[in-house]
Amino acid sequence: MTQDVKEIFGSPGGSLAAKVRTLAPSMTRSMQRVAEAVAGDPAGCAALTVTGLAELTGTSEATVVRTARLLGYPGYRDLRLALAGLAAQQQSGRAPAITTDIAVDDPIADVVTKLAYEEQQTLADTAAGLDTVQLGAAVAALAGARRTDVYGIGASGLVAQDLTQKLLRIGLIAHAHSDPHLAVTNAVQLRSGDVAIAITHSGSTGDVIEPLRVAFEHGATTVAITGRPDSPVTQYADHVLTTSTSRESELRPAAMSSRTSQLLVVDCLFVGVAQRTYETAAPALAASYEALAHRHRTNPR
Repeated sequence: MTQDVKEIFGSPGGSLAAKVRTLAPSMTRSMQRVAEAVAGDPAGCAALTVTGLAELTGTSEATVVRTARLLGYPGYRDLRLALAGLAAQQQSGRAPAITTDIAVDDPIADVVTKLAYEEQQTLADTAAGLDTVQLGAAVAALAGARRTDVYGIGASGLVAQDLTQKLLRIGLIAHAHSDPHLAVTNAVQLRSGDVAIAITHSGSTGDVIEPLRVAFEHGATTVAITGRPDSPVTQYADHVLTTSTSRESELRPAAMSSRTSQLLVVDCLFVGVAQRTYETAAPALAASYEALAHRHRTNPR
């Protein structure tokens, strides 16, 4: 992640809340208490020593330090400094306090405002947490692939289709699979030099994990796009691209919010591949635009 992108998207508050949501399933209950405390009251926790935070959360000093490290800080001192910075931002009004819970009786204007803010935060959190080394490796593999298979079910299947359509438009061979049986039978045909991509927010969707496993065992380069970096799908992934998501609510299931971050990662992959294959990608894009324009000219509606 370049420094300027971190300055835009990597504020302690935005990335901290996202990390807590993403990593909570892999934490012990005591670590979850620490993480929830610092995300919920950064100013109060910034004023506490490691011993004070341990006492507040009913945990141990070792648990506090382990939680800080899991959240991406070398130690508690670094986390405490980040919390102090976040608290200062909030007090200065730079970090708006907007509740994004949507009620049944919310006016439509409030719904628009809440959804727009939530989408913005989801994209910012994903950008801040995206490992650009892993992204670059995935781009290199896609750019040189003989063929690419993409697996996704439900909302993730729509994202898989989006990625394959983009790759096809720059002249690459790509297939999206939402049928688990077809996905596995096609994965058997993959070899070294091919790429398989699994898209699953939970990271535990069996119908997506199985074809990725088969592709992995047959020598293909494998990529997982997931919101759970320690989930089962990652054991078969050469490269893991982590997405963020907003909190699930009754009127906004996780599939809706996770798709936003998945599409950002897909766009990053596509642009990266187009850059690396520009000499062939640019003419292919121009040809596809011309073909569509010709179709509209000859078949006006």
